[in-house]
Amino acid sequence: MSASRRQFFTNALGGAGVLLGSQQPANTWNPGQLRHLLPTINHERLLLKASFIRPQTAPPLLRAGKKQAIGIRMDTAGEFYSFNISGLEAQHTYQLDLLDSRSKPLCDPWPLTTFPSPDAQPKRARLLVYTCAGGHPANRNPDTGGPYWVSIEARRKMLLTGLSYKPDAVIAIGDHVYWDLQSPVGSLNLGASKEALKLVGQFDRDQPALGNDNERKLKLVVTPQVCNLYGSIFRSTPVFFVQDDHDYFENDEATEKMVTFPPDDFMLRLARASQALYYPEFLPDSNRPFGLPSASAPDRAPGVSESFGTLRYGKLLEILMYDCRRHLTLKGPTAGFLPATVEAWLMRRMQAQETNHLVNLPSTPVGWSAGKWGEWYPDLLQPDGRLGLAKPKYWWQQGWQLQHNRLLQAASSMQRIPLFLSGDLHALAEGKIHRYGQLDFSRNPIHTVLTGPIGTGPKGWPSAVRGTPPRNPTGLEIEEGLKPLEKNGFTIIDFSEDKMDTQFFSWKMDEPEERLDNLKPFYRFTAARRL
Repeated sequence: MSASRRQFFTNALGGAGVLLGSQQPANTWNPGQLRHLLPTINHERLLLKASFIRPQTAPPLLRAGKKQAIGIRMDTAGEFYSFNISGLEAQHTYQLDLLDSRSKPLCDPWPLTTFPSPDAQPKRARLLVYTCAGGHPANRNPDTGGPYWVSIEARRKMLLTGLSYKPDAVIAIGDHVYWDLQSPVGSLNLGASKEALKLVGQFDRDQPALGNDNERKLKLVVTPQVCNLYGSIFRSTPVFFVQDDHDYFENDEATEKMVTFPPDDFMLRLARASQALYYPEFLPDSNRPFGLPSASAPDRAPGVSESFGTLRYGKLLEILMYDCRRHLTLKGPTAGFLPATVEAWLMRRMQAQETNHLVNLPSTPVGWSAGKWGEWYPDLLQPDGRLGLAKPKYWWQQGWQLQHNRLLQAASSMQRIPLFLSGDLHALAEGKIHRYGQLDFSRNPIHTVLTGPIGTGPKGWPSAVRGTPPRNPTGLEIEEGLKPLEKNGFTIIDFSEDKMDTQFFSWKMDEPEERLDNLKPFYRFTAARRL
C-alpha cells in the first residue's frame, strides 16, 4: 500500500485503521468518505448516525437489501446525517451500502444483523458494556502537564479487544463527552480552562446549539471524543448510548453557588445536539410508552426515545436503560432521578415474565458511593476520611433514595436474576446486595456491576477527585466478589437461558500499553437463575 493511501485511511478513521488488532487485518475495509458510523437496531428497524470528512452537497442514501433511506441532514454544513430504515426482517443479516447522490459508494459495503423477534427463543446473547469513554485530547493534567485522559489509540485498542469477543450489542453508559463549562470541579481543566477557551472559545448560552457559531464549537469539542474514537469500528455491531451528567456539559455538583442539575436550557440544547449528530437514540419498543418524557420529539426519527431505552433480544433478554440526569427533580421526599411515568414503566417490565433475564441499567450506580452529590445515597466524605451521614450532603434529596429502594425491591421480587449494570464511578466491581437499611433482599440478592471506564486518566479517579474510592453506602450489606478497582476496562456478559457469565478486563496508564494488544479477562463470575 502506498504511503498516500495509508495516510488516507489514517485520516479517515482518526488512526483506527492501523489498530484493528485481533478483530480483522488492518485496512481491509475502506471507510472512504466516512468520518464515523454508529448504528443501532431492534428486530425490525435500523437507525444509523454517520459523519463525513467533507460536507455532502446532497443527502446520501443508505440501502439495506431492498430497503433504503435518504439521509436526514443533522447539521448546517452537511457533514452529519441520520438514516432510518423500518420494515426489516428479524434475525436477518443485511448488506448495507452507503451511496452519494450519484449512487457512487461512499465507503465499502458492510453487514449488520437485526435482533431476534420478541417471541423468538435464542439460546444466548453477548454484550460489551463500559462507561466514561469520553475525554478530549486537548485537556492536560494540571499537575504534570501530561495527558488528562487515556489516549484515543489506547481507548480504541480496548474497544477492539471487546469487539474481538463478537458481542451481539454494545452499551456505552454515559460520559461520552467531557467538556464541563461551569461546574466547580470540571471548570479547572475541561471546558473552562485556558487551553479549552483558546481551542474552542466560549459558547453563547443565549443561542441555539446548532445553526450558529455554537455549532462550530460543539464539533470542535465532540468530534475528537466520538468520531476519532469510534470511527467505523462498530459498523456491524449495534450500539446503545446512555447519557449521563458530563453529556450535558457539566459535572453533577451542588454548592451554595450553583446546582448543576436538572439541566438548564442550554445544557439540554447541547446534550440533544450531541446526540442528534453523533450517536443514535433508542428505537421504539412495544412495551415502552411513546409518551414518556424525551420521547417522540418532532425533530427526531419517528417514535425514538432520547433518555429511556430498551434492548430486547427475543424471549431471552430485556435491558431497561435510563438516563438519571435529564429529568432529575429537587422535591425532597417526592424527588426522583426518574419521572413517575418512567418508574411505572420500569415496574411493569420487572413484573412481566416475558424474558429469561430482565436487567436494569441506570446511568447512576447502584451499590457504591463516592460521596458525590447526584447519587442515590446520602453518604458524604466525612472529616475522618470515611463515607458517612454525620455531615449531610448539601441539597441531596431523600426522594432519590426512596426511588432507589422501590426499584431494588421490585428487582429482588422478580423470579429472575436481579441485575443492575452501571457506570459513572470510574471503576470495575461486582457484588450481591443482601440488605439496605430495613430492606431485606436475601431471598433473591441483587447483583450489581460497575462495568469499567475506557477513557479515565490519572486525575479522573474518584479517589483523586473526591478524596475516596467507591465505597459501600451506610446501611448497605453487599457481598463483594470484586471490590471497586480503579482501573480502565470493560465488561463482557454472556446471557444463556438460566444464567449469566461475566468477564472483566482491566488496564491503567501506568502499565505498558503493549498489554492492550493481548488483553485478557482478569476476573469472572457466574450468576444462576433460581428456578
